[in-house]
Amino acid sequence: MYGLRYSVSVRFSSDGRVEVSGNEISISIKSLPERGKANRELVKKLAAHFNVTEDRVRIISGLTSRKKLVEVS
Repeated sequence: MYGLRYSVSVRFSSDGRVEVSGNEISISIKSLPERGKANRELVKKLAAHFNVTEDRVRIISGLTSRKKLVEVS
């Protein structure tokens, strides 16, 4: 089963904003991009935003990039 796919741009700041426009998301996270911390925070914030559990949010591509493709099912 496939979910909705979004192109995500990550910004590193403390304001914690999530902006959704069509299938594009711009999100601010606090965690540094080391040892997967930023990706874990990204998944948590997107799960909270879409009101789903974290296991329903999957990073499809861009694990080491500020530009990512995520799927929310």
